[in-house]
Amino acid sequence: MTLLPEVSSAWAALGGDPALLDRVVSVERPGALPARLPVRQLAVACVGACALAAAELAARRAGTQEVPAVRVDDGAVAAAFVSERHLLVDGRAPETFAPLSRFWRTADGWVRTHANYPHHRARLLDTLGVGEDPAAVAAALAERSALEVEDAVYARGGLAVALRTPREWAAHEQARAVSELPLVERERLDSAHARAFAPVRRDPLLPAAGIRVLDLTRVLAGPVASRTLALLGADVLRLDAPQLPELPDQHADTGFGKRSALLDLRADRSVFEELLAAADVVLTGYRPGALERFGLTPEELAERRPGVVVAQLSAWGRRGPWRERRGFDSLVQVATGIAALEGSAEQPGALPAQALDHGSGYLLAAGVLRALTEQADEGGSRLVRVALARTAGWLLEGAGSTEPRPEQAEPSAQPWLAERDSDLGRLRYALSPVSFDGGPRDWERPPGRWGTDPARWW
Repeated sequence: MTLLPEVSSAWAALGGDPALLDRVVSVERPGALPARLPVRQLAVACVGACALAAAELAARRAGTQEVPAVRVDDGAVAAAFVSERHLLVDGRAPETFAPLSRFWRTADGWVRTHANYPHHRARLLDTLGVGEDPAAVAAALAERSALEVEDAVYARGGLAVALRTPREWAAHEQARAVSELPLVERERLDSAHARAFAPVRRDPLLPAAGIRVLDLTRVLAGPVASRTLALLGADVLRLDAPQLPELPDQHADTGFGKRSALLDLRADRSVFEELLAAADVVLTGYRPGALERFGLTPEELAERRPGVVVAQLSAWGRRGPWRERRGFDSLVQVATGIAALEGSAEQPGALPAQALDHGSGYLLAAGVLRALTEQADEGGSRLVRVALARTAGWLLEGAGSTEPRPEQAEPSAQPWLAERDSDLGRLRYALSPVSFDGGPRDWERPPGRWGTDPARWW
């Protein structure tokens, strides 16, 4: 059992007390998350920092001096970082990427597209002027340069990113803007009163019990964060716009412990304001600028709900020319040079997991937990920000710090999988890797059907 230095780095980014690091041990299992880049180390660091933040808050709420011990197991982390692949619904494995979400040859290189959602697929095909036949898409892309495709598809509201090397990304204006950001941005917004916590039960010990979380996130990183807070006892209410579709299997994977409601902010502002008035945390996962027209900047939220914790996630960060662009883990890997490093001269590659999404999700949850702890001492509404591109930069920074490990069989995920019945059917799923002495092992409730819960607090 050891403590990876990356855990220390993540904990420092969260403003944690370094003296608490001796409460964390990690269990290495050869073969977990194999990659050229230090993916295992990043995953363990993000999970370890999140678990320590949970244990720290748990100790405070339980009224104990000693922070519970944290154990980060490579096997549990590896299983959770590919939770979408372990999911079975009545024995059926979900489709994780649509046929048109993949790498394509261009006239001068490669692009990767993301077309899992119908509206993104339609915009891609509209840009290329072809139907859904992959052969027709391949032919159209082969006639254009990668950068031409990237710009043209983005201009139509679609998603395609040109493959870059790390050197090419480092020279990009967006890379320079993101590199200036801390791994986890943390800010005090006002001088709201200190948070007063009620005691919590100890079997299991739920540090986020009684915390109400408004979850305005989609896809993976944000839902991983709110799924983690739900594990720890938070009342998480996910809100989605009725006009934006959700993928059922994606919801099944990330919906554990939460409720899911539909709310049109354009028409139901009074409902949102009622929810906000009783919320402790607001998570947002839309690109910067998308929610500002609804009065959802951190400063406006804190003004209307003093003492709130606002946690924001984006793909490309809040600065730079790409700050308002949509993005997903697979596309950030391609832009930042990760896909080039993990691939070969003949074909780009990918990380063994959507590690930017999962890692950023655990960092965001950790930021929320640390903000809650700090509020108990100092008060103040709080802001926490995480960006996939910044997490990618952290991974790339560690590329030269580890020796490649010999190829070994990946550890079995079986010890960290569970099954239960739900309204969606019989589910097999990965357990959370966030673990501390006395803490929860599993979520109290399985996911329900997307968008079918009332938009109100329990």
